Amino acid sequence: MQIGVTVLPDFNKDTTDRNRTSPFAFTGNKFEFRMLGSNESIACANVFLNTVVAEELSQFADILEKSKDFKGDLHDLILKTIKEHKRIIFNGNGYDDSWVKEAEKRGLYNLKSTPEALPHILDAKNVKVFEKFGVYSKVELESRYEIHNENYSKIINIEAETMLEMAKKDILPTASKYATKLAETIGLKKAACGECDTTYESEMLKKVSTLTSCIYKKTASLEKSVMEAKELAADSDSGKIAMFYREHVFAAMNELRVCADELEVITPKELWPFPSYGDLLYSIK
Repeated sequence: MQIGVTVLPDFNKDTTDRNRTSPFAFTGNKFEFRMLGSNESIACANVFLNTVVAEELSQFADILEKSKDFKGDLHDLILKTIKEHKRIIFNGNGYDDSWVKEAEKRGLYNLKSTPEALPHILDAKNVKVFEKFGVYSKVELESRYEIHNENYSKIINIEAETMLEMAKKDILPTASKYATKLAETIGLKKAACGECDTTYESEMLKKVSTLTSCIYKKTASLEKSVMEAKELAADSDSGKIAMFYREHVFAAMNELRVCADELEVITPKELWPFPSYGDLLYSIK
């Protein structure tokens, strides 16, 4: 059997946890791809990856098919490819913040959200590759761009509406109830014993009141952003709408969550309206 080489070097096997520290890990004898969202179909990612690989192999074939010294030209091609594209190879923790800085130094994209990434599907070079192999036409890519943007906006809207309902019907009433209990406890303590120390209850009442005010304001801000997004949807393109959901609605959701999370930490378990992670993980027996 001719495999094109006369010597098989001894390669050290990778014993690190690369499949958990790299979105595209080579784990000894295979690549593992870990960037797909849990609710997404693997089909879309496979179509894109296979098309990209086909394009690279096609470029290699165009060069090597004209070769008169296959082994020599193959060696030169491998060396040239590695030199030109080595900047994408990273063997550290791909999920660590340090990689973000390193990637920027190497001139690599850092697209942090779906609305930022989706427009690149319509880049001229990408459209050209898909049309070259008969995978997608420009019209088909445009339709997928629209569908993914609309899906993103729809999901963020559903999550925002759900968050508003949780804040209005559950979190704010719970905060008010806890504040009332604290105030009543302070009053009862002072009535029973004027010299009783109510520092704990007083400090907690201040914290709960402050966080309640924060949640109320952030809820109003989120509600306003959701309404603005719906108004924008009437006469804007899907990309602009998706970016608005990302920059305004999603941002407002994060701000609201910060206050709610802080309140959850100091609210008694029996008052908090939702199960904790501990409840979810260990309550089933």
